[in-house]
Amino acid sequence: MILAVASGKGGTGKTTVSANLARALEEKTQLLDCDVEEPNAHLFLHGKKLDSTTINIAVPKVDASICTGCNACGTFCEYSAIISFGKAPILFPEMCHGCGGCMKVCPQHAITESEKRIGTVETFQSENITLVHGRIDVGVAMAPPLINAVKKCIGSDMPAILDAPPGTSCPVITTLRKVDYVLLVTEPTPFGLHDLSLAVDMVRELSIPFSVIVNRVGIGDERVHTFCQQEDIPIIMEIPDDRRIAEAYSRGELMVDALPEYKKLFQDLFEKIKKEIQVNAPALN
Repeated sequence: MILAVASGKGGTGKTTVSANLARALEEKTQLLDCDVEEPNAHLFLHGKKLDSTTINIAVPKVDASICTGCNACGTFCEYSAIISFGKAPILFPEMCHGCGGCMKVCPQHAITESEKRIGTVETFQSENITLVHGRIDVGVAMAPPLINAVKKCIGSDMPAILDAPPGTSCPVITTLRKVDYVLLVTEPTPFGLHDLSLAVDMVRELSIPFSVIVNRVGIGDERVHTFCQQEDIPIIMEIPDDRRIAEAYSRGELMVDALPEYKKLFQDLFEKIKKEIQVNAPALN
């Protein structure tokens, strides 16, 4: 099972949910922190680093001596990472997505590939949890290739929980592709409601079954609950605005470790998700 934890905005509690859920399972579990621009799950899962791998993408390299300046490469590239004005192309490596298409369409075979480092993928072991996260290099603009490198670490022998980046942009779409279920974490505030509505539209467009977790219940109003009721969206769990949770968080402790009474809630959450996946499986097939 591959489960993604996402949200329309940052600070709603995605990492809180994903890390506590992984710990509460008490079985071998993968947690993949796909927020490669600011991974933070490792702050709550103290363990041993097992591996660190440098990730590169292929960027074009032009042989000007045989290039005719036809601009076939520039016409093909959707991201304007390479363009020609009647002579050897100008390259913008920071905009390249590494698809290799420019090399394939070049009639003179003047384009080859070179490797450009974009970041690292690190693996840790913390009790029952194998944590994998990406860490993008400073100045690198393209997060999706690094997220894909993180997702390649997903194994088939244990549940995988993906902690997605916030928002609804390309890094989030990359994270959510080919997952079985999505948990959308929100908060009962006007900002939470606005960004939840965007996230709901995104997940529906991707045709992935989902439900909502409302975090910090008690700080706002009922508009998030009303929205979910009107849109026929199940609220699968509520986490109260408990000061003890905030205090544990500030110490870098997991909720289920500091406050054992919450452990059963996350275990029940996982069982509910498994049932939801079973219900939606025929529709997905």
